[in-house]
Amino acid sequence: MEKFIQLKSIAAPLPIVNIDTDMIIPKVYLKTVKRTGLGIGLFAEIRYHQDGSENADFILNKSAYRHAKILVAGDNFGCGSSREHAAWSLIDFGIRCIISTSFADIFYNNCFKNGILPVRVTSEELEQLLKGASCGMILTINLQTMKIYREVGGPIIKFDLDEFHRHCLLNGLDDIDLTMRKVSKINAFEKHHKRIYPWY
Repeated sequence: MEKFIQLKSIAAPLPIVNIDTDMIIPKVYLKTVKRTGLGIGLFAEIRYHQDGSENADFILNKSAYRHAKILVAGDNFGCGSSREHAAWSLIDFGIRCIISTSFADIFYNNCFKNGILPVRVTSEELEQLLKGASCGMILTINLQTMKIYREVGGPIIKFDLDEFHRHCLLNGLDDIDLTMRKVSKINAFEKHHKRIYPWY
């Protein structure tokens, strides 16, 4: 998994409350178990018209935001079903950081497993960031200092993150990587188990 240390990007504003996982990635895209290729389906029902053409009014279809890596969104982002495809579609599109006041628990944890940093801010801070993002604001997210910097100035925003998730993102560790770090202990256990229970 790609390490997350510092990210600088234009921030795309999406001031919608209760964006659920079905809005993030509609169920028609859930047939695959691959983590790649789902970026095309991100926000499909509001990103495209019924004929498949792009909705020019949708923020990620605007030229300034097409390559945004930071999303500033409304309260309770990622609610709804527990589909991990939601995180897959975001990272495949290129979103590495989502800023909101709150996240659904399962989606929040799925973000870390896929290299996405979900940042919680206050309602006042979110309002400031949404206003700035609508004007093409560039943000720098520094995970080492746990601070958000604005290119045009303004107060630095501090955020909190538990040390385990911070460590995993800084070092690019997903669940498989964490398991492989204990492979010697796993092998030792298997040898010991085989000696005691040879019929298994």
